[in-house]
Amino acid sequence: MSSQELADFLRRRREDLPPEDASPRATFPPSKRARRTPGLRREEVAALAQVSVSYYERLEQAKAPRPSPQVLSALATALQLTEAERDHLARLAGQVLPVKNDNAPERVPEDAPQLLGRLGGIPAYIVNVRQDIVAWNSEAAALITDFSRLTPDERNVTRISTRFRGTICSGAPGSESDFPEQMAADLRTVSVRHPTDNVLAELINEFATHEPDFARSWRNHTVRPVPSVRKMLYHPTLGRLKVDRHTLGLPGSGFSVVMYTAEVGSPSAAALKRL
Repeated sequence: MSSQELADFLRRRREDLPPEDASPRATFPPSKRARRTPGLRREEVAALAQVSVSYYERLEQAKAPRPSPQVLSALATALQLTEAERDHLARLAGQVLPVKNDNAPERVPEDAPQLLGRLGGIPAYIVNVRQDIVAWNSEAAALITDFSRLTPDERNVTRISTRFRGTICSGAPGSESDFPEQMAADLRTVSVRHPTDNVLAELINEFATHEPDFARSWRNHTVRPVPSVRKMLYHPTLGRLKVDRHTLGLPGSGFSVVMYTAEVGSPSAAALKRL
């Protein structure tokens, strides 16, 4: 992973942290310069992390040696990073070894079909780290599309959302969703753990080309997980649906279960039961 990635991440997180939220006890050196962004200045981050201003400036310029674990911890605390962001920072700085990856897909859990079949009619599928759909139940196929009719290359959450709009159940016109941000966070995290995965890199470039919101979140180094998002879907026969998309990781593997539910007693919940 390049030093530029580390520099970009630090700069984005610094610019996102308002001075008034930095620390109730923080006293920053006086400055005659007007603030150009709502976030902290470099010297303020340096003061909070107790490192020299010149060193921190060189970090954001991708010119400094990679920081030690102690400095990383201090920077993470100063920037108020989440656990996911702390892990991401450590990986960018080379403090955590990347996952060995030979571009071969991980074996699908043997009990995946049984798990999906026991969800009581909830539309669900299982994805790997690249967001490839590797298993699904009949309710998910009825809600979204017949996955069996897609090639393995097409059977990907990001590709389905961009290539097949208008032909399957898709986002309703004018609806808002955190889905692109969620995909950016998921794939950004995975890309650092699997830096040699060329298939993943191609997928990210493809999605960034078609999804401006994804590209924006990607540039912002979004890595905070978004386990649940509200989506407005338009189904060819059921019409407009308001659903919640939940993502749950399967412990001990790189797979996750994605489920679609609706508020109990709502028209959307009644519609889902007709799948």
